[in-house]
Amino acid sequence: MTKNVLVAQSGGPSAVINNSIRGVIDACRDHPSVFGRIYGAWHGIEGVLTEELLDISAQDAREIRLLEHTPAAGAIGTCRYKLKEKQTEDFQRVVDVLKAHDIGYFFYAGGNDSMDTANKIAKIAARQGLDLVATGVPKTIDNDVGDSEFKLVDHTPGYGSTARYWACNLLSANEENAGSCPADPALVLQAMGRKIGFIPAAARLADPQRKLPIQIYLTESGVTLEQIAENVNAELKRSKRCIVVVSEGFDVGDIGAQRDSFGHTSFGASERTAQSMIVSYLNKVGLKATGKARGQSPGTDQRHSSVLASTVDLREAYESGRYAAEIARTAGNGYMATILRAPGAVYQSVYDKVPLDVVANSERFFPQQWIAANRYDVTDEFVRYALPLIGTEMAPVPLENGLPRYTRFQPVFASQKCARYVPQACR
Repeated sequence: MTKNVLVAQSGGPSAVINNSIRGVIDACRDHPSVFGRIYGAWHGIEGVLTEELLDISAQDAREIRLLEHTPAAGAIGTCRYKLKEKQTEDFQRVVDVLKAHDIGYFFYAGGNDSMDTANKIAKIAARQGLDLVATGVPKTIDNDVGDSEFKLVDHTPGYGSTARYWACNLLSANEENAGSCPADPALVLQAMGRKIGFIPAAARLADPQRKLPIQIYLTESGVTLEQIAENVNAELKRSKRCIVVVSEGFDVGDIGAQRDSFGHTSFGASERTAQSMIVSYLNKVGLKATGKARGQSPGTDQRHSSVLASTVDLREAYESGRYAAEIARTAGNGYMATILRAPGAVYQSVYDKVPLDVVANSERFFPQQWIAANRYDVTDEFVRYALPLIGTEMAPVPLENGLPRYTRFQPVFASQKCARYVPQACR
């Protein structure tokens, strides 16, 4: 007996998250005797609560195919709504909506908080005797889901593309800095990464031989503004220019932080940035070169640039989505698809599963042994880990009239069968 399928996503988007969704859809369609109609929750778990279920089975096949190179989360939307234990009405509402639409398979793509949501839904479904299989689909550009030994999760879809963005961005920034260094000798770039340094560390992939005057400061670096100024001025004496890459979560003092519903700092919405405060400090104390420090803070383009997406990341995002459907079909409730690394000198990904309650709210940090002794660089071991993830080719983004052509689903929604509902956190 077939059961309907609901796919959803949560948290910050990525360049490849829609390809994971496509993987789920394609794999479900391969087994029509198991998986029934496929719906997409409009804006993640919020769409479940408000019973806004986009009918993906009614969409044109070409639009589904275009998910491969459609970035961010515009196709079905994402959210940052957290299901907290005390929100019992929300949990019951989720169960009611799933029952009303005969949903037997629920796939949630996201990071550690999203896996927590998927885990809670898996457990409440089991408690209420609901015939539901909840499965996690990994996603996070921060690469912070899993364990510090990389045995549960080697890396997550989304990270490889953001890493490639930063390798490419650094090469362009180097041309800028090399050309304008008489006036702008120090260029400070800010990378995403609240608590973990995998994203700024990826700047090293642009220059693995360390021929350029680059300094990389992770959240975990543990240095002060004074030490940054000393390091930068030492480089200015040597090279007459310096490029600084700093994590948005680097501790520079009070930035007037704004927070999301999960309690995470929203650095793009805060009053100040690490980059701006470092630039101000460098110019205040003075540079050992003519000119001034200047800064640049790439925004959400570092997580949604389809043009710079990694072809390796695209492939792995798709395959992890397909594998999630296979897990749901054969292993049952309460798992997340995971990517591991096969042993050997040649990079090869391996797909497996891990219990949701193991990865829910998991958090790992950048290995201390991958931070260089000078605290403003990363080691060759990190380069060997990350370099295969960015690929060696440009992603073949489909064009229409010279512009990228992204998925445009028709607004065809399932008929609402439950009473109108306002999520508890929105009241």
